Amino acid sequence: MSGTVTAVSRNGEYSFTKPNRDSIMLLAGLGVEGDVHAGVTVKHRSRVAQDPTRPNLRQVHLIHEELFADAGGEGFKVAPGELGENITTRGIDLLGLPVGTLLRIDGEAVLEVTGLRNPCLQIDSFQDGLLKQVVGRDKSGNIVRKAGIMSIVREGGPVRPGDTIKMELPSGPHRPLDRV
Repeated sequence: MSGTVTAVSRNGEYSFTKPNRDSIMLLAGLGVEGDVHAGVTVKHRSRVAQDPTRPNLRQVHLIHEELFADAGGEGFKVAPGELGENITTRGIDLLGLPVGTLLRIDGEAVLEVTGLRNPCLQIDSFQDGLLKQVVGRDKSGNIVRKAGIMSIVREGGPVRPGDTIKMELPSGPHRPLDRV
């Protein structure tokens, strides 16, 4: 199973969107070099307010480019980096991966999937009504989060558009992703 990096983004300041870059550098145990969310402990404002000593399971945010096409079909225009992700992918069912999946990017950088992004109301501030496109309910009434996944950096290295992503599923029983 493999996919492709289509865009990389980072921002050194708190902002909903992140500018696209030619490349980003992943730092083991920290996240994206120069990104406001990099660190050993939580950096997202809502998490810091709850407990700033908790481990940062949200070092790198990935979104599947296919989400933008789905939103476009409903009249929204979303481009890579605009939902705050660091890595935009194509060809990977990110939401279907189990916790602990390793994502090997061009044979050097390695991410470990920790869970789902929990979309916030800022998405509607970006584009009114977009939150309903990235969060919904299934037929059983369960919440379905579609705004990407979160990960931690196991092995650092550069990441660029066009890089190949190979997935390595964890052994043993697979745990489905939940919000982190």
